Amino acid sequence: MSDPVTSRPIRFFHRGAVVEVRDAAATRSVLDWLREDARCTGTKEGCNEGDCGACTVVIGETAAPGDPAAVRGLSLKTVNACIQFLPTLDGKALFTVEDLKAMNADALHPVGNDELRPVRNDELHPVRNDKLHPVQQAMVECHGSQCGFCTPGFVMSLWSAYEHGRACGTQPTRQQLADELSGNLCRCTGYRPILDAGQRMFDLPPVALDTAPVLAALRQLSTGTSFSYAATGSTELFFAPTTLDELAALREAHPGAQLLAGSTDVGLWVNKQFRSLGDILYVGEVDELKHIEERRVDNRSELHIGAGASLEAAFAALAKRFPDLTDVWLRFASPPIRNAGTMGGNVANGSPIGDSAPVLMALDAAVELRKGARVRRMPLTEFYLDYMKNQMEPGEFLQSIAVPLGVSSRQLRAYKISKRFDCDISAVCAGLAIELDGGVVESVRLAYGGMAATVKRAARAEAALVGQPWTQATVAAAKAALAQDFKPLSDMRASAAYRLQVAQNLLQRFWLETRVENPLGAGATSVFSVMPHQTRSAAAA
Repeated sequence: MSDPVTSRPIRFFHRGAVVEVRDAAATRSVLDWLREDARCTGTKEGCNEGDCGACTVVIGETAAPGDPAAVRGLSLKTVNACIQFLPTLDGKALFTVEDLKAMNADALHPVGNDELRPVRNDELHPVRNDKLHPVQQAMVECHGSQCGFCTPGFVMSLWSAYEHGRACGTQPTRQQLADELSGNLCRCTGYRPILDAGQRMFDLPPVALDTAPVLAALRQLSTGTSFSYAATGSTELFFAPTTLDELAALREAHPGAQLLAGSTDVGLWVNKQFRSLGDILYVGEVDELKHIEERRVDNRSELHIGAGASLEAAFAALAKRFPDLTDVWLRFASPPIRNAGTMGGNVANGSPIGDSAPVLMALDAAVELRKGARVRRMPLTEFYLDYMKNQMEPGEFLQSIAVPLGVSSRQLRAYKISKRFDCDISAVCAGLAIELDGGVVESVRLAYGGMAATVKRAARAEAALVGQPWTQATVAAAKAALAQDFKPLSDMRASAAYRLQVAQNLLQRFWLETRVENPLGAGATSVFSVMPHQTRSAAAA
C-alpha cells in the first residue's frame, strides 16, 4: 500500500506522559510492548488469545457528549492487551495495574469522600500516602488472591467498574460485578472472595482518577487526520483512515490489504498461527462506521448498525429493542472482547460458530456492502457461500447491518449452548423468530450456528411450520426436518449427534415459550430470571 500521508510514530498516553513508539512492528501486541519494552510486568500473559483476562488493561478515550457511562469526560473500556496491536492505541490512553499504585502515590481523594456520588475533577486534591488502591485493598481484605497470576486482570476489570460506579454515584450489584468479570478466569481462588472484594471496594476511602491531565493529553494527541505508521526499516504499513470515503478509496485501491477492526480474531492469526498480515487497513478510527441509528427505508423502520460499532454497543442497541436478546448478549464472549470486537467484523468473518449471525438472520437482517462509491444490499442469509467464504468482491467491505423494526407480532428468542456458561465458544447457537396469525404460523426463521460450514437457516424445518398450527405435533415434524437441514460435524466442543439433539431441543423450548396456550415464562426456562442484569451499555443504548 502506498503511503497516502506521512508516516509518524505511534503516540498514546501512558503512566502520566505521552509515549512515542517508532520501531515496533505493526502487529506487536500491547501486552508484549508493556512487558518487554515498557517493563510493566504487572500485566500477565495467560492464554494469549483473549480468553483468560490475565492481560486485561483499560483504554481511555474522550467520551462522546452526553455519554451516560463517561467518567468525568473520559470513556474507559477494558480490553485484552494480548490481541490488541500497538498502533491501535494511537491517540488513546492506556491504563495498567501499575497506574493504580501511581494514583495512590499522588492519591486523589474527593472532598466529602464518605458520600457515594458523582465526583468532578475540580473536587479532587492530592494526598500523599502509600496505601493500596481501594480495589487492591479490598482484594487483600477479602482474600481474593492465591497464586496471584490472574489478580492484575481482575483488578483492572474491577477498577473499571469502580470508576464507573463512582462517576455515576451508584454501586453495581453482585450479579453486575459477575458480568463485568465474566472475561477474567481464576483457577485457584474461586470467584466468591473476588466478588466480595468487588463489593467491599466501595466501602473503603475512595480514590478517583483525575481525568483532567488525561483529557488534556488526548486533546494534544488528537489531530483529526488519518494516521499512517510503519516501523523503522519496514515496508509494511498500518493505515487508519478517519472518513468512510477515504476507507472506501483505500480498500478499492488496495484489495489485498488486511482489514482490521477489533483484532479479536485477527490478533489470533498472529499469536497462534504466526501469520504475517502485510499491509493493514484499520477501520477503528472511522466514526461513521460506529453509528447506530434508526432509519426509514422503503416506508419501514430499520436499525442500522455501522460495521465498526462495537459488539457491546450493537448488542445493547438490539437488546433495548428486543429484550429477549439480553441472555445471548451477556454470554457473547466477555466485556473486553465485546468492547474491542465489532458486530460487522463478526459477521464478515463468517465463522460458523459466530453468535451474531444466527440472531441477525432470525431478525431478517440485511448487509450493506461498499466498493468505492457503490453500495449494494443483500439479505444476510445470502451473504455466506461456504466455510469462511462470502459474497464480497475484491476491494469491497461490509459497511453496515440493517435490522427491520416494528414487527409487532414477531416473537424472538436466542439461545447459546456451550461447555462453560460465561466466556466460551458456542457448540450451538440458535436465533429463532416466529409470527403467528390466529395460532397459525404466518412466518418463521430458524437460524443456527455450529451446525454447518456456515451459519444458516433451517429451510426444511421452516417449511414444515409455515401455514401450520403452532402445536406440539407441528413442532415434532419440524424437529424431524432439522435432521435433513443439517449434518453437523463432531469436534472438541460437541459431537454431531449432540448438536442435532440440542438444535431440536431448542426448537422445543422455543415452542414452550411461545405456544398459544399457557406459554412458559422466563422463570421456567432461564436462569437469568433470577439475575438482575443491568449494564451501562443498556442505559446508553
